[in-house]
Amino acid sequence: MSKPTLVILAAGMGSRYGGLKQIDSFSPEGDTIIDFSLYDALQAGFGKFVFIIRKSFEKEFKEIFNKKLEGKAEIAYVFQELENVPEKYINPERTKPWGTGHALLMTKDVVKENFAIINGDDFYGKEAFEVMAKSLSKKDMNSYDFNTMAYLLKNTVSDHGYVSRGECLVNDKNYLVDVTERTHIEKIDGKIIRKDDDGTYILIDGNTVVSMNFWGFTPRFFEFGGALFEKFLEMNKENLKAEFYIPNIVSEIVKSNRATVEVLKSDAQWFGVTYKDDKPIVQKAIEQLKNNSIYPKHLW
Repeated sequence: MSKPTLVILAAGMGSRYGGLKQIDSFSPEGDTIIDFSLYDALQAGFGKFVFIIRKSFEKEFKEIFNKKLEGKAEIAYVFQELENVPEKYINPERTKPWGTGHALLMTKDVVKENFAIINGDDFYGKEAFEVMAKSLSKKDMNSYDFNTMAYLLKNTVSDHGYVSRGECLVNDKNYLVDVTERTHIEKIDGKIIRKDDDGTYILIDGNTVVSMNFWGFTPRFFEFGGALFEKFLEMNKENLKAEFYIPNIVSEIVKSNRATVEVLKSDAQWFGVTYKDDKPIVQKAIEQLKNNSIYPKHLW
């Protein structure tokens, strides 16, 4: 069985953060958040890394990560660009990327192993990678047995603005029944609220199970995405802000009854950055982890 691959979503432009947070430094040693994911994934047994980026920062990105991974794992890069859609759907007025689902579909030609996908701006923790790697290493590459790493919503919201999360409906056997991308969840007066598509604010339980885009798939996943994306493009060709998310694909996968998605649990600490004001919190957490020898002072 080949080692699993880790795909890193790093093509976002960080509009709410105010810059490219995926290559921003979060420690005196110059560590990015991605560095910790790479370090943990290598320790857990991942053997290949596929970065989804934009051509506009390719050179800068490769300068940071190639030398760190050289000799340790296979590396590949794919690009998520606005023009990576059928020609009839290209709209010169569109400036917003097509979403995480579209980004993942860009990896189809380079990912041939069981794989996990993560956000480049989230810290998932050592144990989460260990649990995921162990699960993926046991799966038949031709199976439709997928999984996701679960978190509680209350542990994943920012104090500084709204976030997007995949709200998961889970059955009593810990399998996903449905997942819905909630694009606007925020804390208001101590309560967690989501905003519906029509602008209505709805209270949401802090113990709701959510996806942080840490999914585990076999290569069979790619059988589902292409046709769904074309359908999405047809429905949204006039919508300049519509995005195709990984939960859009997973929801259809579950409903098709062709595949299952097991919900994995981890006690690992999660934190991430959506806004610039999140950065000091993450910096302090990383400092504590290093002081407690969870990570060496110099990862590489």
